[in-house]
Amino acid sequence: MEPVRFSLSAAAALVLTPAALLLLWPRPTATGLDRLLPHAALLQSFSLRRSATPPLLWQQRLGAEAPDLWRQQRRLWWQFWGSHGDAGASLVLLAPSGQRPPVNALQLDNLWVVAPSALARQSLQEQLKLQRPAPRGLEQRCAQQLQRQDAVFWTASGLSSLLGAAAPLAQSVQVGCLNLRSEGTSLLWSGEADAAKGALASEPPSLGGGSPPALSAEQLLTLQGPELGLLLQGLLSSSVLKDSLVKRYGLTPYQLKLLSQAPFALRLSRVPSGPFRASLELQVALVQGQGRWTPWLKQLERVLQDQDLQLQGGDTKSRVWLNADGVLLGGWRWTSKQDLLFSLGAAPTAAPLKPLQLAKDSAWTLEMRPKALQERQLLPQSLPIVVRRAETLVLQGQSRSSRAAERQSALRGQLNLR
Repeated sequence: MEPVRFSLSAAAALVLTPAALLLLWPRPTATGLDRLLPHAALLQSFSLRRSATPPLLWQQRLGAEAPDLWRQQRRLWWQFWGSHGDAGASLVLLAPSGQRPPVNALQLDNLWVVAPSALARQSLQEQLKLQRPAPRGLEQRCAQQLQRQDAVFWTASGLSSLLGAAAPLAQSVQVGCLNLRSEGTSLLWSGEADAAKGALASEPPSLGGGSPPALSAEQLLTLQGPELGLLLQGLLSSSVLKDSLVKRYGLTPYQLKLLSQAPFALRLSRVPSGPFRASLELQVALVQGQGRWTPWLKQLERVLQDQDLQLQGGDTKSRVWLNADGVLLGGWRWTSKQDLLFSLGAAPTAAPLKPLQLAKDSAWTLEMRPKALQERQLLPQSLPIVVRRAETLVLQGQSRSSRAAERQSALRGQLNLR
């Protein structure tokens, strides 16, 4: 029995000794993040990677104090953008004990928030005086992640500042949190997003499944999903656009609803020549197929002809349109009894296309070539430079509910620099 008794004692020592040390010397935690996060447009954590020179943001915000404070930091530091993103990013770091805060720094529990200017510091100080509920749901889970590892949290205002004019296309991921990790020349992430701030739903199951097929050589971007509402939700929030579709192009509210529920595939491709930087195709699987939608396409033809567009050939299942100068603008083609293909910047492809058969709970997938899109000036310039220089990017999401007000998604993705 003596060896057994010794093994049990040794095991207890191995378990209890680290626990006792943590009680005596607890690891510092960023408790001030819980107060800061409700005021964030974007908030990102960075694992400390030792180098002789502090990161550029440290040098910009701390000046001559940067090297000494950089040497004192442990584990993590943060970058914070408030609701007024044009003010610039604030540096967030653990406050060393017994030291005075730097210029433009705000003490927040155990953190220093070093603002880009005295005005930005004052603005943040005023915001923090407002009583905000403690983070809950997604925000609470993200606050915990931001204190443990590389992660990023965003809200609608932060997403808008990154995507610019493309922001309405991302209505289903207005608030979100991703955990980040690197593997060689790739950046990988997983996490969750929601259509609205303050959602209290539990964490969605992790997104499983294999990798999507690689982009073909001519493709710059593909987006495929079980419901076109993924894109239309934000666009149709504009009454001007919605009224134009209804009054000018003859789409009834019921048809807009059917379109929103249709599985879709959107493709942006290279064009060898001509006035366009790329061609765009949208394939949708329409309920009741040609029988319901052919009358509307006839009405659309008359509208386009009234705008002096010219019809070039085609048959009963396809149309190609030119402007008054003979420039090919686009068209449409039925690729199956239910699948309708629209195109802009090129004629609808004549190649056979696989019919769209996506279940309502299928994941949506975005694949793109950021570097090639950047060369054609087709990316928002506000995107981080690491994204704009990447060779490929893949983002997948799976919604727990199809209702827009409850649109919670599990996310995963990968950014490949080479």
